[in-house]
Amino acid sequence: MSAKVLERFPAGAPRGSWPAEEYAAARRAEGEPATVVMDLRSDAFLVVVVGQEDDARP
Repeated sequence: MSAKVLERFPAGAPRGSWPAEEYAAARRAEGEPATVVMDLRSDAFLVVVVGQEDDARP
């Protein structure tokens, strides 16, 4: 599966996944099919667009 990571939010933040969900909702409102996933290895919520390569981050 390939995905482009648009933004990362720390899982330990006081509001949990809310900032990531809000960011993803704003991207969806702009027409980008963004979704939120949890990256357990980095302990962060990622806002991604599935089906696109992540050329900005390894």
